[in-house]
Amino acid sequence: MDLFQLKLFQRMSERMGWLGARQEVLAQNIANSDTPDFVPHDMKALKFVDHLNQVAPITQAKTNEMHLGGTAQPNASIDDQKTKKQYETAPVGNAVVLEEQMVKLADAQHSYQLMTNLYRKHVDLFKMALGRGS
Repeated sequence: MDLFQLKLFQRMSERMGWLGARQEVLAQNIANSDTPDFVPHDMKALKFVDHLNQVAPITQAKTNEMHLGGTAQPNASIDDQKTKKQYETAPVGNAVVLEEQMVKLADAQHSYQLMTNLYRKHVDLFKMALGRGS
């Protein structure tokens, strides 16, 4: 059985790929911390709502003709990504704050480690269910 046919493993793999790409971008920011007029970059965050919109909408079944059908639509246009002003800018125009980049890098590393642990635990659950527990 191919585990990547399951949505859970597809999402974990996608998240790990995104975290790896984000680490590259943050490393480039740190590498260019002394470059004049360099503006740091970051990747757009993956949103769970985007994944929900890829799935066909589910309608609630009526068990009685007297029940009302729902008319509320989910608000998928919520954007929790706030535009952030640059914390500080060096006299040469460089806007890289090393402390901020290191915090983001540590967060990416922690999230990647979390994904690998979740992946390992789910594989162990499948092994246990198949009788090949470790």
